[in-house]
Amino acid sequence: MSLFRRRSSIEAKTPDQLRAMRRAGLVVADTLALVRGRAAAGVSTGELDAAAEELIRSAGAQPSFLGYHGFTGSLCTSVNDEVVHGIPGTRVLQEGDLLSVDCGAIVDGWHGDAAITLVVGGRDRGRPEDLALMDDTEDALWDGIAALRAGGRLYAVGDAVEAAVESALPRRADQGVSAYGILEDYVGHGIGRQMHMDPHVPNYAVTSTGPTVPSGATFAVEPMVTLGTIETRTLDDDWTVVTTDGSRAAHWEHTVAVTDAGLWVLTAHDGGEEQLRARGAPFAPLAD
Repeated sequence: MSLFRRRSSIEAKTPDQLRAMRRAGLVVADTLALVRGRAAAGVSTGELDAAAEELIRSAGAQPSFLGYHGFTGSLCTSVNDEVVHGIPGTRVLQEGDLLSVDCGAIVDGWHGDAAITLVVGGRDRGRPEDLALMDDTEDALWDGIAALRAGGRLYAVGDAVEAAVESALPRRADQGVSAYGILEDYVGHGIGRQMHMDPHVPNYAVTSTGPTVPSGATFAVEPMVTLGTIETRTLDDDWTVVTTDGSRAAHWEHTVAVTDAGLWVLTAHDGGEEQLRARGAPFAPLAD
């Protein structure tokens, strides 16, 4: 889940605190894997939400989103032109829908937060432009994460995300993609004992160098990319954010810890090892 916040200081965590966040992150990873397996034509977003809440609570965790500023779901389920903060309910999924699912969980007071985008019915049911959007947004997420370093610039994340999206676009003409838009009003954030903490983490290049990343910092990195405009509006439910031109959107997110030794993606089952090593980024999980 993404809310825009002002920038302030960056809180560093101890190794034990990072391990606690990893436990929350694995609950999120398990929940998103469950949702991926159950998202099918004829299933409602409310049914996915109920299954997610059951898994989260059975793991001894609490949903981060449920009751947050009055939000009524344990997931955010955003379909097609819905970018983020979609409320689970009676909407029945159809084959070929582009579904973004955002999930948060709390274990012993520590939060994990991650999001995925999938095609309902599987990739073979997806429009070519939706598959390109989904894949390129995920790649941009990992490029942004890989740009993080202790002692480095936080805003290197946005530089890397924007560069990845821009470099992907020329390759996608044969898939019907003429434009990508990176949302600017909804960004990543610090995370820890609160789901949303300072500082905000832009998903696009900015002129400011931004704050320096301390060892032990944790961030939720979450690019949201559309097949058209970056302009959005919020529906009458006061939550669901949609594109103003009706273009479809993708949203990917992970919670990541930064230490002097490298990066540990707390909401990825493998800790991010495969994707980080593929980008030449240091993978540095903490021992239990």
